[in-house]
Amino acid sequence: MARPVVNDFPPYFERYISLVPEEDILQLIATSMQELKLQLSAISNENAAFAYAQDKWTVKQLLQHVIDAERIFTYRALCIARGEQESLLSFDENAYAVNADASGRHLKDIKEEMMIVRQSTMYLFQSFTPEMLSRKGLSSNNPITTLALGYILIGHWRHHASILKSRYGISI
Repeated sequence: MARPVVNDFPPYFERYISLVPEEDILQLIATSMQELKLQLSAISNENAAFAYAQDKWTVKQLLQHVIDAERIFTYRALCIARGEQESLLSFDENAYAVNADASGRHLKDIKEEMMIVRQSTMYLFQSFTPEMLSRKGLSSNNPITTLALGYILIGHWRHHASILKSRYGISI
């Protein structure tokens, strides 16, 4: 399956898709499991409550955000793959982060949940036919394909993994 092209997603998501040079999204999602496990193992309990600046997310909040976003991206992918024509709603990531209240959760549980969500993502995308991957729907009234959502969710994690390294000082 070819990479998503410009008309397959809103311009905002180019920042994530550009972080994914790989061509085979199904293979990439499958192999991302081991990479993600290694990256998460670099995050220690000592880092969990750290925020690099006032009003910035803690490490646990950032991970919870990635989990929430991946669930939303996969929900959108499922809807579009199944032929949904109604525009899917956007979400306010900051409101979700506040309402998730990751502060009371154990880092180990958040990491495990993230792995389980990625595994679920893998199975979902493996179930899509090439036709389903190429289907276009609407998200926040913007056209987007199922395939583009796969690239977005991988790129979204890569974006945040980079932030963990550059701003939180965690060698991922």
